[in-house]
Amino acid sequence: MKIAYSILVGVLLILFVGFMYLPLHEERIVATTTTENKVTDSIALPPAAPVTAVEVVATANPYLQDALNSYQEFFKNAMARGMAPGAAVAIVYDTSVVFLKGFGLKQSGTTDSINVHTVFRLGSVSKCFASVLAGTLVSHHLIGWDDPILKYYPQFQLSSPEHASKVTIRHVLSHTTGLPYHAYTNMIEEHLPLDTLLASLKTVKLFGEPGQIYSYQNVGYSLIEKVVENATHQTFERALTENVFKPLGMYNSSASYMAIMNNDNVAKPHYFARKHWVPVPISDTYYNVSPAGGVNASIADMALWLKSLLTGGEAIMADTTLTEIFSPQVKAISKNRNFNRWKRPRSSYYALGWRVINFQNDQLLYHGGYVNGYRSEVAIDQKNKIAICVLTNSPGNLADISVPEFFKRYSQKSDSIRYWYNQQNPVFVRHTNPTPPTAHQ
Repeated sequence: MKIAYSILVGVLLILFVGFMYLPLHEERIVATTTTENKVTDSIALPPAAPVTAVEVVATANPYLQDALNSYQEFFKNAMARGMAPGAAVAIVYDTSVVFLKGFGLKQSGTTDSINVHTVFRLGSVSKCFASVLAGTLVSHHLIGWDDPILKYYPQFQLSSPEHASKVTIRHVLSHTTGLPYHAYTNMIEEHLPLDTLLASLKTVKLFGEPGQIYSYQNVGYSLIEKVVENATHQTFERALTENVFKPLGMYNSSASYMAIMNNDNVAKPHYFARKHWVPVPISDTYYNVSPAGGVNASIADMALWLKSLLTGGEAIMADTTLTEIFSPQVKAISKNRNFNRWKRPRSSYYALGWRVINFQNDQLLYHGGYVNGYRSEVAIDQKNKIAICVLTNSPGNLADISVPEFFKRYSQKSDSIRYWYNQQNPVFVRHTNPTPPTAHQ
């Protein structure tokens, strides 16, 4: 009898608890129900953020796959030797993403692995994004490459008013404004606002006419932010989001300190000290010059970006505009000696936000970046239709050698890769005006 009584009490208790739980459960369901995009309950949960979707296509070309496998082994071995705490790699061939992978840890001393959606800071690869954004505005006839800066930013002053009147968007994006090398870059790290930095340029001694001499800039390059704001009536970050990130599906990309700090999938920056990698805080430095060094992105986003650029940028601009971006503007010596691991550079130039490095029978569109313990490397080989991006959450040798090591492996297989491709995709020539047969008498 006692057992039966206990069972009865237990059943009643379960029914009571279930009754008390049911209304709460139903309330949570109702809270996320929408009608005509209007939330039906005031405590509705926020919608989930879009997720970057990248299709990685396994190549059927055995020679390309051999090159990818060789590079992956190189990268795995480098990580195993502690050359970086974490990294991510994207490789695009023709119209497909053929390699996309995260390596190592977001933060040393943890087990939190980097994945393809983990966000890194890009440093000076941000300059590539600024020029591409400018290209979208050129394609929409909102600005022109040879428009004077004063047209969009009347406050612009240099020590010579005549000189200032000659500076164009093209000069800004090619580092040929006539300002000295890294003018006031030191003031960026003092967290001064962009308006203050740009106002200070009027005190700088100029050393060349606009368009004549290459001189790398961070403050001067960020004049493009003022142009973008005037032409679009949006902040630089909003214009970049609406014209580049959203059209390409780059949902983990941004251009502000707040955005990266609010992301819960971020690779922490590191420095090497006492024989191991030490994580350090993410700094707000260089977000005051976002076009020069304030863009954040995941490797999945970078894959989508490279895919667009490799196929002519048609989703965001006219292909003729992209050609202009990649066209050499001024001779500029590349200080990256690591390309000698692949081939010796013959000449190098700066285009609009990109470097152009010429080798014997090869050319790379290239840029590197460093900021706050992050490194980024990006390169495009237009002739062979292949591009690579490498992101690391530390400075060091791995980032330095990552691009040349890939192209060294690729070039060893390039003839076979092209031959296989041509065999699979034969080109038939159609004679539209055949010669009439000779009449026999």
